[in-house]
Amino acid sequence: MNITAAQVNELRKKTGAGMMDCKKALIEAEGDMGKAVEVLRKKGASVASKRAEKAANEGLVLTKVINDNKLGAIVEVNCETDFVANSTDFTGFAGEVIDTVVSKKPATVEELLKTDSIGEKLNEIVGKVGEKTEISRFKLEEATDGILVDYIHPGAKLGVLVKLDNVKENNNGLSEFGKDIAMQVAAMNPLCVRREEVTKETIDKEMEIYKAVAKKEGKPENILDKIAQGKLNKFYQENCLLEQAFIKDNSKTIANLLKEFNSSNGMDIKIDKFYRFHLGDENKSSESGSGTD
Repeated sequence: MNITAAQVNELRKKTGAGMMDCKKALIEAEGDMGKAVEVLRKKGASVASKRAEKAANEGLVLTKVINDNKLGAIVEVNCETDFVANSTDFTGFAGEVIDTVVSKKPATVEELLKTDSIGEKLNEIVGKVGEKTEISRFKLEEATDGILVDYIHPGAKLGVLVKLDNVKENNNGLSEFGKDIAMQVAAMNPLCVRREEVTKETIDKEMEIYKAVAKKEGKPENILDKIAQGKLNKFYQENCLLEQAFIKDNSKTIANLLKEFNSSNGMDIKIDKFYRFHLGDENKSSESGSGTD
């Protein structure tokens, strides 16, 4: 069957697929444009099936904050290579994903894939780029009594979304403070906001390790607990956001920084929680705890 260049161009505009893929799809569909679109979609699903066992550790982390910083999201969309991650097709799809998250507010990735044809568009992208592509995670957060601040590290491999609570008035100073906190989370990778949020399981494991090391070093049995407790306090200082040294001025902690900001601005804001997505993290749980200081 004779397929014209005009038909190929029309299908390419509709789907964004390559010229040869469009021509083959039109031949298979005997010139029927609608059927050719379905052929390309099925090709995407087929590629996805073949690439299922491949590792998709490249991609992008995106954030978006809207509605006067009251609604925000962070997403991770993955592919196999950095080349594809920087392609127009992939970045455009990732942008659609985060737009859909903030506009439709799905609860899970599965629900997201069924929203606004995101699942179909995912298959189409796989067909175009020829790599495993997946939406691995997202978080959507609303701040009814506060604001959300986001930060994307250059290269879009690492992103942070921070929620500040008890905010009565948003101003430039607060935005700058929030950005400092988000950059702190990006740089220092805290486990949580405050020490009360560290799980008992984590504490017990750390204490066990500290005591075992001290015992191996020949420390007396009766002071092992005291030694371990001292090391645990160091653990808190390194892993709890409020106790970490501020990256821009290590003479003060984040708790000091927060206190100074509140005092200078007549505020009583609190750092409620954060989400930190680093591309390809094995541990996909990156939500801090929440609570009060």
